[in-house]
Amino acid sequence: MTIIVENLSRSFGEIQAVKGIDLQVGRGETFGFLGPNGAGKSTTIKMLCTLLHPTSGRASINGYDIEHDSMRVRQSIGIVFQDPTLDEYLTAEQNLYYHCMVYHTPVKTRDTRIHDVLQLVGLEERRKDIVKTFSGGMKRRLEVARGLLHEPQTLFLDEPTVGLDPQTRRSVWEHVLRLRERTGLTIFMTTHYMEEAEYCDRIAIIDHGQIVAVDTPAALKRMIGQNKVRLVTSVPERAVSVLEQQFGRPVQREEDAIYVEGEDGQALAADAIRHLTLADIAVRGVSITAPTLEDVFVHLTGRVIRDETASAKDRLGSRMRGRGRLRR
Repeated sequence: MTIIVENLSRSFGEIQAVKGIDLQVGRGETFGFLGPNGAGKSTTIKMLCTLLHPTSGRASINGYDIEHDSMRVRQSIGIVFQDPTLDEYLTAEQNLYYHCMVYHTPVKTRDTRIHDVLQLVGLEERRKDIVKTFSGGMKRRLEVARGLLHEPQTLFLDEPTVGLDPQTRRSVWEHVLRLRERTGLTIFMTTHYMEEAEYCDRIAIIDHGQIVAVDTPAALKRMIGQNKVRLVTSVPERAVSVLEQQFGRPVQREEDAIYVEGEDGQALAADAIRHLTLADIAVRGVSITAPTLEDVFVHLTGRVIRDETASAKDRLGSRMRGRGRLRR
C-alpha cells in the first residue's frame, strides 16, 4: 500500500477535527477524498503531507512514517495546492528551475526533468513564456508539472481545478489521467466537483471528522438505489399489469407514467419496451434516472457540497513555499 492511515486524529483545543480515521490507498490508485467544508479533509491532508502533527494515531506514505521520516515523506510526494503558488512574473521554466533548487535536483538532470514534465502536461512550447500570460488551466497544469519534477511516488491534489470553467477542468484532468497512465503515479485528491470524483478508482467520504464510506463510485451509488426507468404510455394501467407479470415485482404508476427499477437502466428500458410492444402497447416516452454521487453524499451526510471557499481552518495553511524569486 502507498498510503496507510491508522486511527489518525487531530484536535484543535477542544475541537476534534479528525476522529480516528483509517484508510489504505494502493499504488497507482486515484483516490478521492470528499467532504463538506469543515469536515476534516484538508486537516487530514496536512497531516499526510507532514504539514501538521497528528494528535494521535499513525500514517505512512510510500513506506515512510509521517512523524519519524517526515523528510523522506516530503521527498516522495508532490503537492498541488488549492491556492495558486506560482510566481507569475517568471517564465514557466524559471518556476520549475526554482523548484529543482528547493528539492536539490542534480544540476545535470534539471533540463531533462523540466523538459519531461512540461511535455507531460502539454506546455513544452510555452516554457519561455511569462506565467502571467497563461490561462487558468495552463497555470494549474504547470503546478502539476512542478509537483512532478522531483519524481514523486504520490501526488496530492487539493481542489486542483477550483475556480476553473468546466471545459478547462476537463482539460486539466485529461492531462492528469494521461500522466497517471504513463507513470503509474498514485493520486490522492480532494474535490467538491462530483464529475471529477467520477475519475477516481475509489472515494472516501468524510463528515464531522469521520470516514462514513469508502468504495468505488459505482458501488457507492448502488448503496442508495437502482436506476429508475420512466415510461409513458396511453394505457398505463394495462402496462403496469404486463410489466409486473414479466418482471415479477411491483411497478409504480403516476398518471400516464410507470416506473421500473433495476441495476442496468439501459437494459431494463429496452426489456420493458420490448414486452410492452409485444403486448401492443405503444411507448410514447422513456427516460432513465441513475443515482449520482451527489445523491450519495447527501444521503450519507445530509449536506450538499457547494462551490464555496473553504474555511481558513480547514485549508492547507502551510504552503511549503519557501518562496523567493529568481533574478535574471
